[in-house]
Amino acid sequence: MGIVVFRQHAFKLIPKNERQLKTTISCDAATWFDARLHQRKYSVHRPVLFTVLVSSRVCLACQSRFIQKRPKVTEGQMKLYIADGNPHCIKVLAALELAGVKCDTEVVSHEEKVVPHFTHPVLPVLLLPDGQHLFSPNSICQYLFDISGQNATDATNQWLEWEATNLQPAVLQSLHMVALQGKHVEAAAVMKEPLNWLELSLSKKNTPFLTAEAVSVADIVLWAALYPLLSDSGFDAGELRSVRGWFERVGGLEACQTSARRVLQGKGVEALKTFLQKLPATQTQRRDSPTNANEAEDGEHVMTVEEIEEAAQVWSEGLKASPAVSERKHPVLPQEGKRNVLLTSALPYVNNVPHLGNIIGCVLSADVFARYGRLRGWNLLYICGTDEYGTATENKAREEGLTPQEICDKYHAVHADIYQWFQIDFDFFGRTTTERQTEIAQDIFWRLHERGFLLEDTVEQLRCESCQRFLADRFVEGECPHCRYPEARGDQCDKCGRLINAVELRNPQCKVCKETPVIRSSKHLFLNLPKLESELEQWLAKSTGSGDWTANARHITRSWLRDGLKPRCITRDLLWGTPVPHEDYKQKVFYVWFDAPIGYLSITANYTDQWEKWWKNPQQVELYNFMAKDNVPFHSVVFPCSLLGAQDNYTLVNHLIATEYLNYEDTKFSKSRGVGVFGDMAKDTGIPSDVWRFYLLYLRPEGQDSAFSWSDMALKNNSELLNNLGNFINRAGMFVSKFFDGRVPEMLLNEDDKRLIAQVRWELKQYIQLLDKVRIRDALKCILNISRHGNQYIQVNEPWKKIKGGDGDRRRAGTVTGVSVNVACLLSVVLEPYMPSVSHTIRQQLQAPPTCVSTMLQNTGTFICTLPAGHCIGTVSPLFQKLENEQIEALRKRFGGQQTPSSSSAAVETKPSSGAAQDADPDRAKQLTALVAEQGNKVRVLKAQKAEKSVLDKEVETLLDLKKQLSLAEGKNPAAQKGKKK
Repeated sequence: MGIVVFRQHAFKLIPKNERQLKTTISCDAATWFDARLHQRKYSVHRPVLFTVLVSSRVCLACQSRFIQKRPKVTEGQMKLYIADGNPHCIKVLAALELAGVKCDTEVVSHEEKVVPHFTHPVLPVLLLPDGQHLFSPNSICQYLFDISGQNATDATNQWLEWEATNLQPAVLQSLHMVALQGKHVEAAAVMKEPLNWLELSLSKKNTPFLTAEAVSVADIVLWAALYPLLSDSGFDAGELRSVRGWFERVGGLEACQTSARRVLQGKGVEALKTFLQKLPATQTQRRDSPTNANEAEDGEHVMTVEEIEEAAQVWSEGLKASPAVSERKHPVLPQEGKRNVLLTSALPYVNNVPHLGNIIGCVLSADVFARYGRLRGWNLLYICGTDEYGTATENKAREEGLTPQEICDKYHAVHADIYQWFQIDFDFFGRTTTERQTEIAQDIFWRLHERGFLLEDTVEQLRCESCQRFLADRFVEGECPHCRYPEARGDQCDKCGRLINAVELRNPQCKVCKETPVIRSSKHLFLNLPKLESELEQWLAKSTGSGDWTANARHITRSWLRDGLKPRCITRDLLWGTPVPHEDYKQKVFYVWFDAPIGYLSITANYTDQWEKWWKNPQQVELYNFMAKDNVPFHSVVFPCSLLGAQDNYTLVNHLIATEYLNYEDTKFSKSRGVGVFGDMAKDTGIPSDVWRFYLLYLRPEGQDSAFSWSDMALKNNSELLNNLGNFINRAGMFVSKFFDGRVPEMLLNEDDKRLIAQVRWELKQYIQLLDKVRIRDALKCILNISRHGNQYIQVNEPWKKIKGGDGDRRRAGTVTGVSVNVACLLSVVLEPYMPSVSHTIRQQLQAPPTCVSTMLQNTGTFICTLPAGHCIGTVSPLFQKLENEQIEALRKRFGGQQTPSSSSAAVETKPSSGAAQDADPDRAKQLTALVAEQGNKVRVLKAQKAEKSVLDKEVETLLDLKKQLSLAEGKNPAAQKGKKK
């Protein structure tokens, strides 16, 4: 079997008298071409472009069809065979409906052999009235369009050829990666070239579709080929504005939507698994892929002889003179000729203790990339700090009986301690309540004002009469006016992502006292985003086109622009904030989302008075922003517009890295309910910070939300860290100590050793490629793959047995031990961004030379022998400890949020049940008041959503129990409340 592409010159072999074709073609081609000839729609000299499977046994028998006269094929006598989950069926079903051809359709299994003379099943298949079969999807589509009177053109034929020869192989390879391996990054890399070519072609056209003003067969074929990938939320194809526009126009056709639903059944790429698993591996692999594409069916990279020999040669050259990673000297400033990276993570609110989701979404992810960048030799500055202004701080101060500044001082220290324990290696961790913040924010304000980018307007706001204050956006909740999400904030809905004015909320509630606020008027200043929209779009096209923006960051930003920008208020009726310097607004402060991102600049200015070398130097500086997805629009639209409007050559973000959300078990983190692990609690669990780092990074919510699970944490610790990573490193070191007196033995490489070295080198290169693109979770899997290769290598070669044999066996044991301990040294290098303490411990135990780090991570990755024969290692000891079930169950109970109510219930049961009022407990009452309010809101939401009765009853029961406890804490008799209506 082979692939033959028939181009125009092939059909010129057919004279007009239709004498026998001298080129062997398949039955499918013959039948299709024969039908076209006898319909007399085209001259045989017309270019006919399509891809067919060639089988000489079948084709020789069918050549005579070209000299036979056949009757015209009529409609209504055909049958189309399709299979669910076969992506090729999307295009033929759409073509069938658009062509308006009468045809029976039958759904069959993937294994059914519809074409009788084929030894393997092929679908889709179109059975013609004369008993012949068309089995090339593109041929079927073109045939259906032909008999409906929609004649093909040279242009459509050229597109069909490109789809068959260039696009389709890349699509199948990418679908294989996405559906079967979960490798979205690698799939996007495979599709980059064909999609860029399509983008370039479409951008030059002045028609809405590929060849004309109306949809052609080429549009249907290309759209259907791309649909499973471009409709997958986890697949980041890049900006591709022309492709996206064309794709949405074609996809808007009812025929396309119906065909996609019928084949994929709402399951997306998951529906294609059965089809893809039955494809031969060669159809989904290309040797020139820059990623994990070239893999065997078992998922392992297939090594060539050349790769193996090259890897062994490089490894054997050993550690040459190489400068160690230089010590950081502060202040870190941009340098000529170096890659200057400015890295920020979203500024955490000072009034809250960060939970695990906050930590992985911002500071920990940024820390991994910062450590990696420094190891790569980049000139990198990582800054962060606490966001300290706003109503949240005022309310927290009121709750704790402190001034706002005292609250900021207290919680800034809490944050700093937490991040220090998690080993977050900031260059500087600052805060926003500084003179530099006021100075820089007011300077940007005046520059915007002078250039006409600010508007003045009187707006309606929500005011809580009970609290006697206007409510900031985040202190009012209600139902989203767009998607009806019941917990939308006053500035944005977390579910649909749309901006909201607080007064638009349905059934709003003050988050402090739960009262319903009223609408009042107040005069404010607005940033005129519509006036900056054109400039913003130009900058976004450049930044997203050349930088690494996560898929959700691109999507959220596009949705804002698609809906059209509106003026954004930048002032608030508050006391605690950066004062507005305008005389007419001296009683107001800047809105936190105008003010807070400027904190990046002011924190840098507090770090060094040469801060402008970083923030007003876009020609030399690359800016990375790390955040959770809810912060995206303020970093991709609002803040960039402020800097663009200031017109002061500010450095704007080049790479916007956003995560999805991390949940806790099957719910959300909640400090008030005691649900989830918060930063100040992790240390008390007895689990080392490196293990916390590992697990959070292992489940980093990159493409979709993920959930922390105690049982899964124990599983990953015990399997991946203890039995995989730790087991390999410890065994390698122990073999050196036990069998060779602590000195690395001589290594005489055979083919097995070279193959391992090549596999490890390949994983190292993948690790660097992925981390260069900030694919932090995927790069961690490369580390675990290296140790898996190492464990398998040790297990197969059994050095503990060979050391007891003759000289040859002892030499073999020495080689295996020496190679293994060098792999362990590499693991210490690649682990440093993820588990810095463990990394340092490994290198300390192996007494690894300092230059090994910079050497192995230079360029695209260099795995070399850094511990040569004779190298003396130190004392080796286990790196990890097992997490026992009892320990995990205790932690799950401790952080599950049930401990407080259950203990309270127990206390109630021990008290007299006579109905007499008990002594009041004001502190307990205060805590329970908050719990009752939160639980009551939960019940209201469930009622609004018409939840199942069993679910609702359970929550109502919890609410009643909390109310009972509250009555007791207030010194009331709960029995006396029974007669009242609830």
